[in-house]
Formats: sequence, C-alpha cells, structure tokens
Amino acid sequence: MRFYLIRFPLFAFVVLAVLSSGCGSSKRASETQGSERPASSSAKDAGVPSEDGRRVIAALGDSLTAGLGVDPADNYPSKLQRRLDAGSNKYRVVNAGVSGDTSAQGLSRLASVRALRPEFVILALGANDGLRGLPIESTRKNLETIITELQRDGTRVVLAGMMIPPNYGPEYARAFRDVFPELAKKYRIPLIPFLLQGVAGDPVLNQPDGVHPTAQGYDIVADNVWRVLKPLLKEE
Repeated sequence: MRFYLIRFPLFAFVVLAVLSSGCGSSKRASETQGSERPASSSAKDAGVPSEDGRRVIAALGDSLTAGLGVDPADNYPSKLQRRLDAGSNKYRVVNAGVSGDTSAQGLSRLASVRALRPEFVILALGANDGLRGLPIESTRKNLETIITELQRDGTRVVLAGMMIPPNYGPEYARAFRDVFPELAKKYRIPLIPFLLQGVAGDPVLNQPDGVHPTAQGYDIVADNVWRVLKPLLKEE
C-alpha cells in the first residue's frame, strides 16, 4: 500500500484525464479488440446458462475486469480460467466486466449475472464512482444491494477493495477506501484488500494511460484474486 501512495500524485492527474476516454467508455473490452475469444466467457454471454455443466464464477466489474486495452486472453478473468483449467476445479469464469461502469450501472445489469446462477461472484465495482466523486453512501448502497441480492440466491460473493487518488480530498479518499472492508465485515464475505495491489502506480505494469494494467500487470491482479478465491474453492 505504501508504494501505491507514493506514486499517487502523478497517478491522480492521469486518472482524471482517462475518465473521458477509456474508463468512460461503455463498450466491453471484447467488443473493442477484434473477434478473438478469451479463455473466459465474455460479458456478452452473461445471462446465458452454461452448456458445459461447469459451475460458474462471474467477475462483475468495470474496465479493470473487462481488460480494456489488452488482448482478451490477458484480462484477469481469463488468467483465472487458465489456473482453474490447470487444476481439478470444474468452473467456468464469465467476464461480466463493462468498461466505464459505476456501481449503479453494475447493479442495473445484475439480473443478467444472477441468471447465470453463479456459485461465486467476484465483485469489483466502485472505482468509477470514486474517480467521479459520486456520493460515498450511494456507492455503499449499490454495492450492498448487489451483495444482498446475490446472497439471497445462495451465491458466494468475493469483494474486491478499491482505492482512489486524493483528488477530492483525503477525507473522501479515506471514506471511499473504508467502504469495502466495512461491507466485507458486515456481510461476512471474503475481501481482496486492494484489487490493484502491487500494480497501481507502477509504469512498467500499466498501460500509457497509467490506470489500466498491462498483460504483465494482470498477472499480479490475477494473483491478488486467486489468493483469496483459491481457499474458497477447496471448501467445495
């Protein structure tokens, strides 16, 4: 975390510039990068029940999940799929990431994710809320609704923590950061402390926009997710 905060001043300026470009796009990564199909199912498949009999892990998020700017095979859901395929776990990872999505937009398409009857949902939303300075309580309420609706279905939720630069002041950034561990504690769900831990602020691991990971950066993001998800799969 300390390394990330040291890098924040430069990162902060880049983030706001990107809001009007990549992050602000409502297109899925798979729709902007050719016809190559990723190892994991794309967001366009959300709502279509699995035909291969494997249990579903849905990755519900924004451009950090969709994999904006990288080959579809290099986003973190695709990298998770390859790890699962290398083991004995029988899961299909569905990439339900849409670039530019806020927590409210993610909530608005929750029905299509629920239709998959996922066993797990990796919930990685909120970054765009924070970068746009949206009310903290609105973000909290949206995430809370997503969590409770999924839990009502019997779906296990893994929540990804987010952090933002202090463009709107340290108090806002701190309150935003605290939403995720507070929700994880309240609903007793596993927490990925920070989705971009070890990646954010490192120019080697990020694309020129300074926000979205490179393929190498997504290796680390996948590690962050896998570290929390893997023990849950062993409980099955």
